[in-house]
Amino acid sequence: MPFINSKVNVKLTQEKQDSIKSKLGQAISMVPGKSENWLMLGFEDECKLYFKGDSSTRIAFVEVKIFGSASASAYDKLTEAICNIFNEELEIAKDKIYVKYEEVEHWGWNGANF
Repeated sequence: MPFINSKVNVKLTQEKQDSIKSKLGQAISMVPGKSENWLMLGFEDECKLYFKGDSSTRIAFVEVKIFGSASASAYDKLTEAICNIFNEELEIAKDKIYVKYEEVEHWGWNGANF
């Protein structure tokens, strides 16, 4: 039950969304027990983002929420993949991308909780 939400300060075309969606779907498997089968994604484009007081460059903030927990090495691999995806697809420099992880103990779906 992972959820990945991204905020970027550039316009996302449908083609870019689809490509990022596919790549994130593959990347989430770097976290043991997670797969695209349960992945939900959110895209927020043209956000007002500032990094180091500057908004003139391309910026991304990516939040990854998972049910349960994972190892630091799994998060390291996923962070590398996420940064590569946003760099390749949207030309956002890796040093302008923040990735935040949140491990969630209670997660609901289909009228009940896991």
